[in-house]
Amino acid sequence: MRIHLVNPNTTRSMTDKIAAAARAVAAPGTDIVAATSSMGPASIEGYYDDALALPGLLAAIAEAEAGGVAGGVDAHVIACFDDTGLDAARALARAPVVGIGEAGFHLASLIAHRFAVVTTLSRSVAVIEANLQRYGLDRRCSGVRASDVAVLELEDPASGARERISAEIGRAIAQDRAEAIVLGCAGMADLARALAREHGVPVIDGVAGAVTLAEALVRVGLATSKAGPYAPPRAKAYAGRLADFAPPGN
Repeated sequence: MRIHLVNPNTTRSMTDKIAAAARAVAAPGTDIVAATSSMGPASIEGYYDDALALPGLLAAIAEAEAGGVAGGVDAHVIACFDDTGLDAARALARAPVVGIGEAGFHLASLIAHRFAVVTTLSRSVAVIEANLQRYGLDRRCSGVRASDVAVLELEDPASGARERISAEIGRAIAQDRAEAIVLGCAGMADLARALAREHGVPVIDGVAGAVTLAEALVRVGLATSKAGPYAPPRAKAYAGRLADFAPPGN
């Protein structure tokens, strides 16, 4: 089985960290093929970055679907906690597509009555809250907390990011009565196990969750339904630079 793991931002070191987290939980025989977006922002922090990340993400999905990844792929994982481009990718891809945000929320709902999300900057809180509502899991979430850590600070061990994230987890447990924590950024993937030991509650990394859910979908032979809004894009002209990202068959 080959899982295509796409980092929708352009920071390769973050892709390497995410890929290591994915390979640590992948089943024997699962090959993780990691890709960094070829265009877009260095990090995704809010609505503007999210919009600019879409063309590069969809180009990576289209390339893999067209056989540009040697051997083809069986599933895609979008490694941004905002689930950047998830609906568009599901319409584009034949293989199933899993977002790490949605995966993290669902795993948390299976092991705790109420969970909290600890993310990076406050501007990301509204995006995550909207996704929780869309997935029908907002009533299971005791709160979305920002640690005031910029995404790229997670790449700098001297930034103090880990300590700020840990402090916010402590407040979520004490003040929000959270029974589990979902880490709200792919760049936090390497922190989950140590933070779980430190705080004594499950701490969920959405990258690991998405990989295992993608494996399960492939094993039971399930892919995205094409009967409704995830039907393949209709053939039409795309003007300007967007022509480079037209879906296959256009």
